[in-house]
Amino acid sequence: MLQLIEELRKIVPPSIDGFFFSNSGAEAIEGAVKLARVATGKQNIIVFNGSFHGRTAGTMALTTSKTIYRAGFGPLPSGVFVSPFPYAYRLGMTEEQASQYALEQLEYLLASQTAPKETAAILIESVMGEGGYIVPPKSFMKGLREICDKHGILLIFDEVQSGFGRTGKWFALEHFGVVPDIMTVAKGIASGLPLSGVFSRLDLMKKWDVGSHGGTYGGNAVACAAGVATIRAIREEKMLENATERGIQLMTGLRKLQEEYPQIGDVRGLGLMIGTEFQVNGRADKAKQISKDVVHAAEEHNLLLLTCGTYDNTIRWIPPLNVSSQQINDGLKIFAEALKDTIK
Repeated sequence: MLQLIEELRKIVPPSIDGFFFSNSGAEAIEGAVKLARVATGKQNIIVFNGSFHGRTAGTMALTTSKTIYRAGFGPLPSGVFVSPFPYAYRLGMTEEQASQYALEQLEYLLASQTAPKETAAILIESVMGEGGYIVPPKSFMKGLREICDKHGILLIFDEVQSGFGRTGKWFALEHFGVVPDIMTVAKGIASGLPLSGVFSRLDLMKKWDVGSHGGTYGGNAVACAAGVATIRAIREEKMLENATERGIQLMTGLRKLQEEYPQIGDVRGLGLMIGTEFQVNGRADKAKQISKDVVHAAEEHNLLLLTCGTYDNTIRWIPPLNVSSQQINDGLKIFAEALKDTIK
């Protein structure tokens, strides 16, 4: 664990100097919320439309991407408030218009539903995952930091899906020039072994009473060793650079296909975290069948893809960080054939 912390200190923002390890992303989110509440003495949490933060009781209450993750499991924990995400494509706005709108709505929420004096934290995915692979505008993320600072609210970045090289940076937060008070990680940290983390400033971590949060298997030696090896492999094999280069290649290829197929309404992403959103006559809710049919057609040619988004109308691209140029070309070729077979 100490070796892993030594490696992590080289890649997280300098102000992040406290580390707590769990097993899964949901555990990390639960821990981050507990930390925010105990550190501030406040109870409420703000999340955003389309969010996905887990499927445990606490994280279900924070998840708004699909009703399937919540329906039938209530009543869910209280104290969670939802604000609009700057989803420019869905809103029919430019990125800056969407950013301004979302920031205004957040301030409205703080004036109408959860006062700053009772709001512990704002929780956001650095790149929205299950909700549709949506990159927030840089101005929005900077605006979040300013609002949090103004009102004495902690800012939590969920880097569970976007961290450890996925976007071409160690963490997606680096694209925005914004440092959170707390960040959560999992998934890519240990190359498939169960490991997650709540990373924060040590002054906040010290507000946790010893023993008030923990877990039997969190930070076990085997998973931590995998984490050390993962970070070193990403660095030594130049996977960050590869993710950036292959991401540009993939995005370029997908946008060429978008020109041919107007059913692809949007292509967006960072590094190797890319979404292709389908639409039918401008309607997202009518496009689920298209995206599912394309996924199934691609599978028949050995290309595995996943959908995401509230209506499952976005296909997400998350190839390995060491994917080759030839493999990207092969994937694009199969995707083109799947589109040809599916969209008549």
